[in-house]
Order: sequence, then structure tokens, then C-alpha cells
Amino acid sequence: MEIFVNYIKENDRILICDKSDFNIDDTLLCGQIFSYQKTLEGYDVFSKDKRAIVIKKENGYEIITKDVDYFENFFDLKTDYASIKRELEKHPILKKPIAYGGGIRILRQDLFETLLSFIISANNNIKRIQLILNRLRESLGENMGDFHAFPTRERLIAKDVDFFKAIGAGYRADYLYKVLREVDEEKLKRLNALPTDALRKELIALSGVGPKVADCVLLFGYGRKDVFPVDTWIAKMYAKFYQPLSNREEIRRRLTSEFGELAGYAQQYLFYYMREGG
Repeated sequence: MEIFVNYIKENDRILICDKSDFNIDDTLLCGQIFSYQKTLEGYDVFSKDKRAIVIKKENGYEIITKDVDYFENFFDLKTDYASIKRELEKHPILKKPIAYGGGIRILRQDLFETLLSFIISANNNIKRIQLILNRLRESLGENMGDFHAFPTRERLIAKDVDFFKAIGAGYRADYLYKVLREVDEEKLKRLNALPTDALRKELIALSGVGPKVADCVLLFGYGRKDVFPVDTWIAKMYAKFYQPLSNREEIRRRLTSEFGELAGYAQQYLFYYMREGG
């Protein structure tokens, strides 16, 4: 058994010993992931062919999983969020957002699954995104006993556009069909050697990937923290705390410059705070 500052790792579970830097509601509901289900005790969280059962406790959480090492990395448990928050709180604009959503952790998600999930997320709502992803799993994912894995590219690429339309993807069906022929898991991994700006251009060149989706893939799939995804909520935040500006690319450039290597963390705190009524 390994003991760390704020959690204990065992063979089949992880015990989060306090909630000051880990809040499962904040983490799952801040727009970075769609593959989870709420339960009476907490959440079931899915990634690739793996599952974690997160149970809320009075002073922390119990994460039950067969893949302890995977979810230790997935929940980014080795990163010192207390230090990150102290640094970001030097920016007055972030004091209230961090106080509100200080338990957010940026998940380390699978690249391929993240790319497809955020293509599906474009101009979509969370309930519908989850419905489409669940249909993908149930239709093409390997049966793991009590859940279905995210389908492999091999199974997905065998399907035509009509399949993706049938599961509710709408106009995104064409993008999914095309992007599966443009990139695979190995190419996505190789692209990680590129600096962030060059990698962003490569992603935007893919079908169904605009600037916001590219930044989300960079942040939640590649773990690049020097990006700042801009959507309606961030545009509203910028108008409220800075100045009205219609050019979202300019908003992105300014906020990325302001927060630098911590931009991704700042984005999550600000997005969550604004969307939840900040």
C-alpha cells in the first residue's frame, strides 16, 4: 500500500482523505467529461475499457476500481492543486471561481475517446452527448460484464454515416465518419511531439474540429495547460470582467497570454463559475 499526502492507494481502491482539493461533483460537472453516470452514492466513471465507482464519504471519497494505477493518473492525483490555486489566486478575477469550484481536477483522458467525444459535443447539450456516447458503447463497445467499453477505431471505422445518424449524431455523423479515416490512435500519440500551437493547427485540420474543440482536446486529452477553450460562457465572462469582445480567437489569445502555463486550470474555474451562476 502506498500512502500519499491526500490519498491512500490500495489494490482495488483509492481513498481520498480530504475534499479540499478533490470534489467529484465539480470535477465531473465542469464540462470536461461526458462518460459518467450519477448513482445514489456518487458516480460511475468510464474511460476506454475501464470503470471507477466513486462513493462519497463524509471526509473524502472511496474510488473502487480494478485499474487503480490508471485512475490514479486519470484523476491527476499526483498534481499539487493547492499550489496551482495559490498561484492563480494572485489574479483577483479567480478568487471567487476558485472558492466556488476549488475541487476541480483536470482529468487525464484517453486521446481517441476525447477527440470523438468533443466532436459530438459541438453545439450539443450534455444529456444528448451522453446519450450518443452510451449508444456508441452499447452498439460497438466490448462487453465488460456490467458495462461496455468505448469502441475501438477498428469497430467504428467499419460503420457508415447512416450508423452515426441512427445513434443521434445528426450533422456530426459526417464528421465522425471522416475523422475516423483521417487519424488513428497512433497518429494522435505521435502528434504529441509537436509544440502546442503546431498541434492545435493539426487538430483544427481534422473534420469536425474547430478552435474550441481543438483546445478541449489539447487540454483534456493531451494535458496541455497552456490553452484556454473559449465558448459562450467564457465569452460572457470576458464581457463581464474585461470588456465586450466578439472575436473569440482574440479572447483566447489574450487569456492564454495572461495565465500562461496555468491557462487551462484558470479556464476550468472560470467556466464552471460562470455556467453555474457566478
